[in-house]
Amino acid sequence: MRQPADLETVRASYDRVADSYVDLGMGDLTQEPWLRGALAAFAEQVRGLGPVLDVGCGPGGGVTAHLAQLRVDASGVDLSPSMVEHARRRHPGLRFEVRSATELDLAPRSLGGVLGWWSLFNLPRDVLPEVLAAFAAALVPGGLVLVGTHVGDGDLARTEAYGGVPVSWTTHLWQPEQLAAVFADAGLEVVAEMRWPASPPSMRPQVLLAGRRG
Repeated sequence: MRQPADLETVRASYDRVADSYVDLGMGDLTQEPWLRGALAAFAEQVRGLGPVLDVGCGPGGGVTAHLAQLRVDASGVDLSPSMVEHARRRHPGLRFEVRSATELDLAPRSLGGVLGWWSLFNLPRDVLPEVLAAFAAALVPGGLVLVGTHVGDGDLARTEAYGGVPVSWTTHLWQPEQLAAVFADAGLEVVAEMRWPASPPSMRPQVLLAGRRG
């Protein structure tokens, strides 16, 4: 799989923001009933199909730990060693590894589910389809991919994030219909879609898509 040209720059940026990300409580689902509802539905569908991988798990306190509480065999990977260090410290009973979405080498039919929970928007437009195809190939029949991302057109260059920490990455925006087409090309049938209007902190519309492997 092709590696993004800015992979190491993005990795270093997330290392720099890791402490602020945790201090700000980013990823906390306590005040997010719709997101918790989506994860509950996902957990119900994949429970018993096989392990679930949270790709771009960050410090692990949001999705990975929440799925574990829902009796899902969940583990996480993140390209940032600092994020993974936080995840291991905060959730010593769960499994976390340092890997990017393009470095996974997933075995065919080895997973019941894969998540890209607002964690794939840094991937270039020509790389995301390859990543989603690899996710689909790693699923057992009936397994699900769940992807959340920022809605819009074009690309946004970021120079600071999470409390003004200097970063260097690009946020690639997607229209829901475009992302659904990428799912279809990867062999995933879109079975659910949730949309949210622009609101803090991103001030951009959001979309969450679930795709099933036949």
